[in-house]
Amino acid sequence: MKMMGYQNQVLRIDLRNQTASVEPLRMDFAEKYVGSKGLAIRYMYEELKPGIDPLGPDNKLFLTTGPLTGTPVPCSGKLSVAAKSPATGTMNDCSIGGHAGIRIKFAGYDMIIFENIAESPCYVIIEDDEVEFVDASDLWGKGSHETEAILAEKYGIEYSIMSIGPAGENMSNMACINSDYYRQAGRGGIGAVMGSKKMKAILIKGTKGVKVPDIKKATDRILEILHDNVLQEDNTFIYDVGTTAFLEACNDGGIMPWKNFSDTTDVQWTEYNGDVLIQHREGKRGCGSCGLGCGNFLKIGDAICEGPEYETISVAGPNAGIRDPYSIVKFNMVADDVGLDTISAGDTIIWAMEMTEKGIHDFGIKFGDGEGMIRLLKEMGNRTGVGADLADGVKIASEKFGGTDFAMQVKGLEYPQYEPRGSWGMSLSYAIADRGACHMRSYAPNAEVFEASIPPYTSEGKGQMVYDLQEFNAIKFSLCICDFWGTITYEIMAELLTLVTGREWTVEEMSEVGRRVINIARAYNQREGFNRTHDTVPKRVVKEALQNGPAAGQVIPPEAFEDMLDQYYEVMGWNNDGTMPEELIQSLL
Repeated sequence: MKMMGYQNQVLRIDLRNQTASVEPLRMDFAEKYVGSKGLAIRYMYEELKPGIDPLGPDNKLFLTTGPLTGTPVPCSGKLSVAAKSPATGTMNDCSIGGHAGIRIKFAGYDMIIFENIAESPCYVIIEDDEVEFVDASDLWGKGSHETEAILAEKYGIEYSIMSIGPAGENMSNMACINSDYYRQAGRGGIGAVMGSKKMKAILIKGTKGVKVPDIKKATDRILEILHDNVLQEDNTFIYDVGTTAFLEACNDGGIMPWKNFSDTTDVQWTEYNGDVLIQHREGKRGCGSCGLGCGNFLKIGDAICEGPEYETISVAGPNAGIRDPYSIVKFNMVADDVGLDTISAGDTIIWAMEMTEKGIHDFGIKFGDGEGMIRLLKEMGNRTGVGADLADGVKIASEKFGGTDFAMQVKGLEYPQYEPRGSWGMSLSYAIADRGACHMRSYAPNAEVFEASIPPYTSEGKGQMVYDLQEFNAIKFSLCICDFWGTITYEIMAELLTLVTGREWTVEEMSEVGRRVINIARAYNQREGFNRTHDTVPKRVVKEALQNGPAAGQVIPPEAFEDMLDQYYEVMGWNNDGTMPEELIQSLL
């Protein structure tokens, strides 16, 4: 079956043999999983054998677009990057902004699959039907920013560039992939997979278009949706201040963490809030096909970054006991350049701070040490000094040195910056997320804290709530719609997909796709040995009550967490041990 909106082609690149081939896209997969996140995971389930080494030749790197990619649909310019995670052993898909996804689509492909391991460092140039392999020995060891600058100077700005820094080369479990200088596929060690393949960079240029059934009808309706739904106050705040707006909401709501999630709420948060940071803004940017433009370029002294986003501000600020805007921006800049996920790297350093202060192990850093955080980022990326003990994340480090009770991770993926004792649904979201602790699968604070429409300190109804949020995000990210389009609905997603593909899609089908995506991710993880015993929370959140802020006194009782987990499994139709019935798995294939 052929649908419009797709290029109906997959580019498969063998790095060891330096060959490339083109094959038809599995449209039976696209029919069930649409694109991007869902399509990538379905291919992973099909092509990755159980038990493979994430850093070995059998793992593959999947760059996957969606049917809306390359069209004028607002907020549709992102790209899914997927592989088996070296950090968690689960499936892992990351969303990356910029223009790479659109250029892949314009080059004529829905997906690019990188296989095997190059014999020596290389980068790959993809321009329409041409694929070139180039020696990267002169780039190996350089930061992402320098690498991209060199390649942009050599080949021109018409190419999107995806690159890794030293952290990816050294296969840190926290390594990310950078694109267009300041965008990242950040979580789960996806950059380590690229580094394991000895691939320093990918350059992509395309000159082809994307066909839709009726371009005038599609464009006219897309413009209406842009003006009537996207450009609304609930979304446009992201242009004005970015995710710095979350600082006030999270702090006032009692879910902004303080000193490694030991407490929450900072009375001095105004020292580094959006009003302070935005004074240092020197430019703006948005991704391809974006109607919102969240990117803010900040410069304080010698520190410059796009952002910082809420997650980075929190992890390099209050959660580290730091209130200095310069330190926060510098942390962001160095992490991007060395190629480390800011959340995971920050959480690991913060854990090391607490380990030092508790006298369990001296990592040479304590809370409030902004310069020390920068030093450790560089050491972690290069696996030198103390950084060598921290480069693979807080789970592995805590198993070696102690401090597992306050190692804030699930399945080996470090906590995002939302305190779950102030939003009990978030603890369930972290526990059941397919790639380990993740706020992008289901985001509970909207209902529990910001809107206050659902009581936060109870287990009642949380299984259904988390599922509903998860289902919605699963289809949204399979279309590769940016999360900042906060007012999008199932109805709009179905209409857009209909306009672009020429095949009628219903709201009910959107819901079915979302559920199917959740299940195929779980099926992949189950095949890798994951079950209920891995859907956990750190001991800190069930043993230690918060002391300050609106959530003071809150702790998540173990029985309440288990109740939420039971509810969720029942909603999903899974067994009580967290496994899926075989007939359900077969229905996904």
